[in-house]
Amino acid sequence: MILSKIFSFLSSSRLMALLFVSFAVSMAAGTFVESEYNTDTARIWVYNAWWFELIMVLFVFNFVGNISKYRLLRKEKWATLLLHLSFILIIVGAGVTRYLSYEGVMPIREGETATTIYSDKAYVTALVDGNYQGEPRRRTFEKGLYLSPVTSNKFTLDGFFNETTFEVTYKDFIMNAVETITEDESGVYYLKMVESGDGTRHEHYLKEGEVQNIHNILYAFNKETEGAINIIKKDNEYFIKAPFEGDYMRMADQAKGKVAADSLQVLNLRSLYNMANTSFVFPEFAKKGKKTYVSNNDFKDKKTDDVLVVNLTANGETKELTLVGSAGKQGIPQSVTIGDLDYTVFFGSKLYELPFALKLDDFIADKYPGTEKRYAAFKSKLELIDKAQNKPQ
Repeated sequence: MILSKIFSFLSSSRLMALLFVSFAVSMAAGTFVESEYNTDTARIWVYNAWWFELIMVLFVFNFVGNISKYRLLRKEKWATLLLHLSFILIIVGAGVTRYLSYEGVMPIREGETATTIYSDKAYVTALVDGNYQGEPRRRTFEKGLYLSPVTSNKFTLDGFFNETTFEVTYKDFIMNAVETITEDESGVYYLKMVESGDGTRHEHYLKEGEVQNIHNILYAFNKETEGAINIIKKDNEYFIKAPFEGDYMRMADQAKGKVAADSLQVLNLRSLYNMANTSFVFPEFAKKGKKTYVSNNDFKDKKTDDVLVVNLTANGETKELTLVGSAGKQGIPQSVTIGDLDYTVFFGSKLYELPFALKLDDFIADKYPGTEKRYAAFKSKLELIDKAQNKPQ
């Protein structure tokens, strides 16, 4: 009796009407959320929400129930049957895509070949290294995430290695984070640097006593390192010693000078230096403080990295990690040692290795007639390469 009532409800026209109205309202809400915020926020609130998935499941039960209730498995009802089967196939296909497949992007420059895809979803990945039965071993744990500053982002990634348990828990999320230094006399010195090693402007803070790798060039601040561009602060004077030859231009009066390789020279602040195919400038004196991150509050910005702050707990000890990364790129790993285990945690896209390679032979951008910046269409000429036989297909 109860099953009969449930079946009657699932196959009722009232439920179908309610589902279509709910689906339309949900899609409209998702569109507005995506327009106001971003795609990840819309996924969290609407598209990946449990209630939206429940609507899809009820749709399938309703269509199947209607096929049985109205006896659509008849020749004269083939058109209506086909309509119902089409909806079922679409929903089931969407479910397969949602739970069994993955989406991603493959960045390829013209003339280059790529074999990996970056997932469109960001992952928190923890690598745990230690000894197991006398041999070094590694275990990998990961969790896919959609994050937004206007939603609840709480999550837990836990696991174990050789009977030692650990967990990574959420603490804070900073969307499109920009580095800044909060002045603090108990902190260390940071020197601001603006560079354009990849053709676009980036700001960095060099920490005293450390070496940083920025676009494959080493920069060291008060830690003289062979092969690095060394910036040395003595009292209130600044010096530069680089393994490369270069030049600089002082912005105030356009005066120019040369930089000799492996020579200690006075560093000119607010001067544009050019060496090793990169340009950089130090706009101000070093500040004593602590590095923090603030959001630029631009939901549409897809170029700036996010920051995820997590707590790693193991053996009764908790350490805070600041993970820089985002979907579409690999994150910057942070490593800590707790007890006998080494933990490496990072936040960014998961890499999928393809069984074939793609080469971008030509990228064509068609502009609208009479315009220079507005594009009508984009086309790519790709070459599919069989990795096993190493030849085009």
